[in-house]
Amino acid sequence: MSTNFNKVKDYLLNLEYNIIQEDKAEELFVVENPDGGITNLIVDCEDPIVIIEGLLFELKEENTDIYKSLLMKNREIIHGAFALDENGKKVLFRDTLQLETLDQNELEASLNSLEMLLSEYSEEIISFSKL
Repeated sequence: MSTNFNKVKDYLLNLEYNIIQEDKAEELFVVENPDGGITNLIVDCEDPIVIIEGLLFELKEENTDIYKSLLMKNREIIHGAFALDENGKKVLFRDTLQLETLDQNELEASLNSLEMLLSEYSEEIISFSKL
């Protein structure tokens, strides 16, 4: 277990995120912040980066209108972006940060970006999940 793992854990706890699962061997956390709309968010310490990733919804079929809307919204997201999984079916939020220089403010900014995205874009996300 690296010092980065403990550093990230301390930051998450200071930011009042609930750690619902922790895997020391894999150096990852599953966290939630119900007040911010965040559930089952993975925070994975993969030296030299930390990966922040969460499932937003699954696509039932390919839809170019949804892809276009997500790409256009990516331009407005402060930190992180929409991404597709390797099968192109799951729409994820994903951000990566440098572990070596990571501070609590930087992690908080990334998490706040996701919270803002969820609050501003939730109706569209819900409608996309139903198509």
